[in-house]
Amino acid sequence: MSEEKVLTKEIAERFKECSWDREDLSKFHKIDEAAAEILIECKCWLRLDGLLELSEKSAQLLSLCEVGLSLNGLKSLPIQVALKLSSMNETLELGGISELTSDVAQILSHKKGSLILGITELSDAVAESLSKFDGALSFDGLTELSDAAAESLSRHEGRLRLNALTELSDAAAESLSKHQGDLCLDGLTELSDAAAEILSKYDGSLSFSGLTELSDAAAESLSKYDGGLSLDSLTELSDAAAESLSKLSNVKGYLYFDGLTELSDAAAESLSKYKGGEIGLDGLTELSDAVAESLSKYKGSLFLRGLTELSDAAAESLSKCKNGELLYLDGLTELSDAAALSLSKHKGELNLDGLVYLSSDSAKSLSKHKGELYLNGLDDPESFGERAFEFLAEMEPNWLRLHHEIQPIVESYRDDEDDDLEDE
Repeated sequence: MSEEKVLTKEIAERFKECSWDREDLSKFHKIDEAAAEILIECKCWLRLDGLLELSEKSAQLLSLCEVGLSLNGLKSLPIQVALKLSSMNETLELGGISELTSDVAQILSHKKGSLILGITELSDAVAESLSKFDGALSFDGLTELSDAAAESLSRHEGRLRLNALTELSDAAAESLSKHQGDLCLDGLTELSDAAAEILSKYDGSLSFSGLTELSDAAAESLSKYDGGLSLDSLTELSDAAAESLSKLSNVKGYLYFDGLTELSDAAAESLSKYKGGEIGLDGLTELSDAVAESLSKYKGSLFLRGLTELSDAAAESLSKCKNGELLYLDGLTELSDAAALSLSKHKGELNLDGLVYLSSDSAKSLSKHKGELYLNGLDDPESFGERAFEFLAEMEPNWLRLHHEIQPIVESYRDDEDDDLEDE
């Protein structure tokens, strides 16, 4: 049997003093109470996932952690330790505990902040107790959910994550549709047409990031839903489904399709009519000119972070995206001068953090961009054209986001310009 490692006062003091290269605390199996008292002064997330036991005093001290506390190595939670931890106001992770007693669940229900549990079974009584928890509640190990437990959890208020569930009965879906908050069901790979119809009544954000397929009938049902929708594992989106989902009407909503690698012209045309605030298509690596032209009509923020190339015609189209919105193209490593000229006409936040080189002509064009411009990936002075710094210095300082080693160089050019103006 390997020797138990103890987190001592001396180790905690060393951890506290070194903020940039801290020791991994998850390798320790026990913690001295004096060490716990020091660690709570660190004001950082405490990852103590190697701890196999915790005294009441240490639990009381660690409950004062102001960021987050991970205790994923604990296999059980005595009532007195649960009582101490329940006073914590920040995130608490208990991913190693596979079962909770009703008494412990009742105690934890009074905790504030977020609670992440690894329980693999959820009794109806424990579900009833945890339904009173006021905060984000995650069940990362729960693969089955009884209809009675679903009915209890429907009374919980706050974000509810059930990402290990692979199946959901229609009765459970009916109960969960009444839940108030955000609902994450990212473990589901299929969604019945009936469940889609039921969950379309849900009042909050829905995440189905594990769905690999979505029938046209299910998409039509979800079109009645009034909120944000994540469908990041879909690899195909039919034109009919795109047409249906484009009808979601909440202006604060979003549609995420980060698993799509292709998008038809017809689907792009439909999605351009979506009235929500964001569309995510980060799985696309290329964009046809026709799709770019359709997406340019969308009046919201557009995330195309997977694109590795962009034609001049596509750049010209995307430059027409609605003023003031976000355009993320940080997967691009290259940008032609013509494309840079087109994108300079975009008005809003433009992210080009993936670029590895910026020519003088491109810098001259982009310096005229109206809105925040992100170029954080350019971290070497050799990555810029001869006059690139000079042109970037002409841009509104509050709009330009550069790597911390490049920022002073551009500022020096800006200072030189100011000196020249004073001399005149």
